[in-house]
Amino acid sequence: MDKNKITDDPSQRPNNNWKSFLWTLALLLILNSLVFPNLFKPKIIPTTYSAFINKVDSGLIKQVNIDGNKIYFATPGDTIDRKGDTIDLIFQTGKMNDANLVDRLLVADSPNENGKIEFTETIPRENSPILSFLLYWVLPGAIFFFIWRNAMKSMGGRMGGNYMSFGKNKEKIYAEDEIKTTFADVAGQDEAKESLNEIIDFLHNPKKYNEMGAALPKGVLLVGPPGTGKTLIARAVAGEAKVPFFALSGSEFVQMFVGMGAAKVRDLFSQANQKAPCIIFIDEIDAIGKRRDGMTSNDEREQTLNQLLTEMDGFDGQKGVVILAATNRPESLDKALLRPGRFDRRVQMELPDLEGRKAILQVHLKKVKHEEIDLDLIARATSGASGAELANIVNEAALRAVRNESSSVTTADLEESIETVIAGAQRKGKVISDEEKRIIAYHEIGHAMVAAMQSHSAPVHKITIIPRTSGALGYTMQIDEGERNLYSKEDLENRIATFTGGRAAEEVIFNRITTGASNDIEQATKIARAMITRYGMSEEFDMVALETINNPYLSSDTSLSCSPETAARIDDVVLSIVKNAHEKAKKIIRENEAKMHELSEYLIKKETITGEEFMKILEAKK
Repeated sequence: MDKNKITDDPSQRPNNNWKSFLWTLALLLILNSLVFPNLFKPKIIPTTYSAFINKVDSGLIKQVNIDGNKIYFATPGDTIDRKGDTIDLIFQTGKMNDANLVDRLLVADSPNENGKIEFTETIPRENSPILSFLLYWVLPGAIFFFIWRNAMKSMGGRMGGNYMSFGKNKEKIYAEDEIKTTFADVAGQDEAKESLNEIIDFLHNPKKYNEMGAALPKGVLLVGPPGTGKTLIARAVAGEAKVPFFALSGSEFVQMFVGMGAAKVRDLFSQANQKAPCIIFIDEIDAIGKRRDGMTSNDEREQTLNQLLTEMDGFDGQKGVVILAATNRPESLDKALLRPGRFDRRVQMELPDLEGRKAILQVHLKKVKHEEIDLDLIARATSGASGAELANIVNEAALRAVRNESSSVTTADLEESIETVIAGAQRKGKVISDEEKRIIAYHEIGHAMVAAMQSHSAPVHKITIIPRTSGALGYTMQIDEGERNLYSKEDLENRIATFTGGRAAEEVIFNRITTGASNDIEQATKIARAMITRYGMSEEFDMVALETINNPYLSSDTSLSCSPETAARIDDVVLSIVKNAHEKAKKIIRENEAKMHELSEYLIKKETITGEEFMKILEAKK
């Protein structure tokens, strides 16, 4: 067994089944003697005292036993047992203050051979005081202790620790030969790797840093959107440094009982100091590091946070214990956790750019059989995708190649997988009437027409009217020729006009509107509102920030930071921007109505056309 590996395998614990069996058997015997004393005795029939006297006078009683306040008597019965013998019936009645009972029994007849009733009285026997103490005090206490012990053991197992040692950690230490991940497996995060290379060098060559008087950063906080490779790069640091790696999630410190999370933190740092140099990685640290605002209180979480702060202050950075933590909610972390001396360095793990996406695609394509892939096209089509999403796209392309019985993955497979991830799989079995298909075709050509007739718009790459599982009945895909980081006011107005192009085509061609523009309306309104509240692109409000993003990495939810009167004026400006873009789109559609008919008929016939086909028909002379 690896000495660097801590395990808690239930199969390696001693087998105590025989002890449990003996305890259970003893418990059943005690319950029988105390609660069910007559469980294995002959069946006794209760009766009245008058019935007893009548049977005595009638000569039907064979035997009488007076036991305290109870009288047991037997009479001949007709019950037959398995051997064929007759079994006497046993009756029970209460003893009464009858002074003539003995005389009556002496003279009464009986079915016995001598004609006399056999009667006796049980002499009460007193137990030894020691036996009574053991039976009524020690034994019940032992039984309840056994029940409590097993209940706590079961609860301790469910909570991830032994019932007699709350707070014990269950993290796994990865030894050198277990961490196979290196920086070669991490692409698109060159700046992050450069920041972490210094830590790796320190763990390899601490002497040159100590001679300079430089101290190793105690903590490094990895911040970025989900899927950008925070956990992957933490494992790569351990793989490059070849040191033990403690990997835990912040939720593992959150326990039912107050104090258990703090105990887990103490145990973690104790083991880390023994294994130094090593790396501790806490994923989703916001689970325990949330800001203490004084409004709400959670004693267990706050005690765990306080213990973490104390441990980070207490260990010696020269020993080579490095703490890496990851979160996509840095704004929610406590300031005491982020101060220098605890987390000295913050590494941003942002979404990859164009070259980064190409590098990530190359890493994942190494794992699948593929032909020559147009990486530039795929990287441009996946603008804004994270590393995890790119890995999913490559995997979807490989699955599609297997379904199509292809020998390798092609660029077409990757293009289709992008559409599958964005809009869902094709719904080829969905029945759409000819009239609806015609409206959808004009709607999508309307988007493409407005985009093509404006300057600074992304070229049209693909138009389709094949329904998707996401609910889209068709879509128009645009792909920028290069990576864009800045958008002008004109660029955003053109995008809004493109979003309104589908509805504009319905109005101009069919003189009616449908529900197909719901997503277009949402996107156009969102862009127009951001132009005013966040980008300062309105003359009325100039460069005033009127809106803030609540969580830039997890969602695009925003909060207005203005008065209700200002919010109403913002709505008016948003309406004006969208309305002007809508009028512009309708004007473009009217001016190119003949081409609209030609392109729509072609799209209805083909169902899917490329951007090149679209532009060829659009630019052809009448």
